[in-house]
Amino acid sequence: MADAAFLALSVITIGSAIAALELRSLIYGSIALMGTPGGVAGFFLLLDSPFVAMFQIAVYVGSIAVLILFTVMLVKRELIFKKVEDRRRKFAGIGLMLVFMLSLGAVIMDSGIKTITTDEPAVDFRDIGADFLTYYWPALILMGLILAGSVIGALILARREDITDEQRAN
Repeated sequence: MADAAFLALSVITIGSAIAALELRSLIYGSIALMGTPGGVAGFFLLLDSPFVAMFQIAVYVGSIAVLILFTVMLVKRELIFKKVEDRRRKFAGIGLMLVFMLSLGAVIMDSGIKTITTDEPAVDFRDIGADFLTYYWPALILMGLILAGSVIGALILARREDITDEQRAN
């Protein structure tokens, strides 16, 4: 069962990453980009780390991907970059990615990671949450203020001024 879930999450994660790169619409690409950290959160659930998985969903899927989506919707430019298609370059990139993934997989499979054992007890996610709120609350507040400032800055930069014909004449 775990192997089937791992394969399904792998297909979702890699497929949504490829879709985010290949879709022509920025809106659909941003939505596909939300699937990649969602799949990574699923991997954390398979590793029995629900706190890290929920943190992944809240921060990456909930905050950053939505911020990207709102920025794309605010800018309303469908073609930000001029894209010149080159089939040879596309197939070379896919081939290079496959070679890299196969070599990385071979290194990981040969590393002996399955034989690692530990005598340490599992850490409860409630303890991690208590540590976050006890010791790291100033950093969390500072990160929230930085994210709020970046959203306000993006809104100011994306603001449009509609100029009428009378204003152009002057």
